[in-house]
Amino acid sequence: MVVSERVGSRESTEPAPARERRSGGGFRRTGLAWVFVTPFVVMFAVFWAGPLLVELGMSFTDMRSTDVRDPLGVNLVGLDNYLRLFDDELMRKAAVNTLIFVVTALPLTIALGLGAAVALNSGIARLPAAFFRLGYYLPYVTSIIGVAVAWRFLLEPDAGLVNQVLGAVGVDGPRWLADEDLALPVIIVMTAWRSFGFDMVVLLAALQGIPRELYEAAEVDGAGRWERFRSVTLPMLRPALLFCTVYSSIGFAQFMEEPLVMTQGGPAGATTSASLAIYGQFGSGNYGYAAAAASVLFTVIVALAVLQFRVGRSR
Repeated sequence: MVVSERVGSRESTEPAPARERRSGGGFRRTGLAWVFVTPFVVMFAVFWAGPLLVELGMSFTDMRSTDVRDPLGVNLVGLDNYLRLFDDELMRKAAVNTLIFVVTALPLTIALGLGAAVALNSGIARLPAAFFRLGYYLPYVTSIIGVAVAWRFLLEPDAGLVNQVLGAVGVDGPRWLADEDLALPVIIVMTAWRSFGFDMVVLLAALQGIPRELYEAAEVDGAGRWERFRSVTLPMLRPALLFCTVYSSIGFAQFMEEPLVMTQGGPAGATTSASLAIYGQFGSGNYGYAAAAASVLFTVIVALAVLQFRVGRSR
């Protein structure tokens, strides 16, 4: 009798998930979960992981477009393609341009998004907030090719609207996209203008989730508006800021459409990005060399994302 009571009490105190796993319920749920995720796993393997492995293998060969129909003519070259990247002046310049683009456009975009989110959250706008959310977010969902073409026409040296406005006030407008010192900054400004709407939506949602009690407690303690923003708002926004930073940096490190449409990488390679240089190598038929450059870019992006997650979480 005592033994049966102990056994009964042990079974009653055993966690429900453990009892379900022992009875087979957990396995059924796991199987059902795999049924739902299998289509994604298959698509991921076929259209992402598979091509990535093929591209990695290509990077160790001298494969060119002429070898596509004659795979036996492809030779293994080891790390030659990777070592060649360091001697390629165009690739080095593209890497520097990409670094400048990411380091400059990323904080500018997040600052604009945060500023717009704070303004909308504080009710500073008299019109409905939905109007501004739509207006700020619309460029982000618009085709990047269309946006780049529109900006290119706006910045035309003679017929562009920007230089016409400057000329009306007696200012001789520069050749925005033909100047080596101005072309990349112009693309950075255009990209930040187009992209900050996404950060604004994410940060605005995070702002609206901060409990009002935290601000009230800080105000009772005598904290001013800036101190409340620094001590309450920013710490509570850290997960959203981390997401925006990682997401935007991944996209910015691969920027290509803007210089391709607006400057074709010029003038004198001043706006050539890493992705645009890789695209040019693929277009020239240098598949092995382009695959090596793409592998390096992929590795850098992954390392950057991991570093950002580590720094963001540790803080």
